[in-house]
Amino acid sequence: MIEIRPSAERGAFKNAWLDAKYSFSFNNYYDPRRMGFRALRVINEDRFGGGQGFGMHPHDNMEILTWVNSGALAHRDSTGGEGQIGPGELQAMSAGSGLMHSEFNASKTEPVHLFQIWIHPDKEGVRPGYSQKTFDRDARRNQLQLVASPTGEAGSLKIEADAKMYALILEAGQTVKLPVAPDRGVWVQVAAGSITVNGQPLATGDGAAIEQESEVVFTAQAATELIAFDLK
Repeated sequence: MIEIRPSAERGAFKNAWLDAKYSFSFNNYYDPRRMGFRALRVINEDRFGGGQGFGMHPHDNMEILTWVNSGALAHRDSTGGEGQIGPGELQAMSAGSGLMHSEFNASKTEPVHLFQIWIHPDKEGVRPGYSQKTFDRDARRNQLQLVASPTGEAGSLKIEADAKMYALILEAGQTVKLPVAPDRGVWVQVAAGSITVNGQPLATGDGAAIEQESEVVFTAQAATELIAFDLK
């Protein structure tokens, strides 16, 4: 069973410096049918203008993943984590018992394009933590690259949730398969391109919730970049 979330139907917010698209209810966008998918609570596609961003603000009891598509994001948090996140780089932050953080476009002139992802943790009140890693672009070309997992396996960042995040660059005409255990579901988010997922077409900005399928088959119609989540 596949439910497609078309890009044009996502929630949206836009001001002078922020262009945001919300797959699920977030901020002033509320849809009781769209409160998340399994443990995945938020997947926001954000574009910040030069030098702009969010000042210090609190989070707790959430695994927060930031994946940059282009540009660079400057991050600082109350655990001591600080730095820039560039393309193909993942930041994983366990908000746990509570922390503060800020995020700004690291460039004064160039935009930054990113996905911010929130996943419900397995346990509340854990000690806050921060990790960051750049993943080799070629290692996800025509193959799924594991970038986050509960065990930190295969060089992925460890998160406090029963969820796996994959990144994929698929060349036109190529096919990749992701096996899915019977009790799990998959969310797919297309960053750019054109693809079929189990025969259903998705384009730039589209998402899909997949359940009761033994595998997910990605076939690119054109060069495509996407992220996918295997969720309890």
